[in-house]
Amino acid sequence: MGTKINKLRQQTPPNGILLTSWLEKSGFSRSEISQYMKSEWLQRISTGVYQFTGDTPSLYGILASYQKQADLKYHIGAASALELKGFSHYIAMGKPTAVVFSPIRPPLPKWLNDAELDMNLAEVSSKVIGDTGIEQMDYLGQTLTVSSPERAIMECILLSPSRYDLTDVYYLMEMLTSLRASLVQQLLEGSSSVKVKRMFLYMAEKARHRWFARLDLSRISLGSGTRSFAKGGVKVNAYDIVIPKELADKK
Repeated sequence: MGTKINKLRQQTPPNGILLTSWLEKSGFSRSEISQYMKSEWLQRISTGVYQFTGDTPSLYGILASYQKQADLKYHIGAASALELKGFSHYIAMGKPTAVVFSPIRPPLPKWLNDAELDMNLAEVSSKVIGDTGIEQMDYLGQTLTVSSPERAIMECILLSPSRYDLTDVYYLMEMLTSLRASLVQQLLEGSSSVKVKRMFLYMAEKARHRWFARLDLSRISLGSGTRSFAKGGVKVNAYDIVIPKELADKK
């Protein structure tokens, strides 16, 4: 028994978890799992969820474990994905919040919202940008599903101004000097949000990114009618949007 659990220990990152269903598929019986708990190898942290005693599961480690062991569908998006990719212009005060996009069904496990973890969880369900631009990346020995920078900045705009300040989003946009124009084009053509597309193009042009010139704007539908991001803001006629004065004044 010791050899069996030791081998599992070596294969399990300390930031992850173990699911009963996956343990059983891996050859561990319910009685063995109970014995490992009595021997203090394992600790139950929720129904059907265990950790190795002494480990400290993280939110990202748990999400990676669910994806590997239960094929949970999700992706880390918006500013959280940009931070994982090395783009961040300020340090969040207090416990950080991870923005995670997931299907309506099945949702992320409910116990995650109540667990004492390293990050808070903000679960978002939206299909307005489609399924393009979602990637895999290594994170502390686990595989995470995350938005590409091209997609993540659009998700930031999608969640503005309710979750993100638009001027902060623009600061992030300024950093994105090497976006892939072909992927940006694909995302913009596939998005159903006129608001996101107009603001993205406005910010990209304002930031004077070289990749902006390689976009074919004639293939991107921008709809009709004014879209507003701020009450009493400044009108940008080129994209027919109303934006905060602070953003309009940003040089």
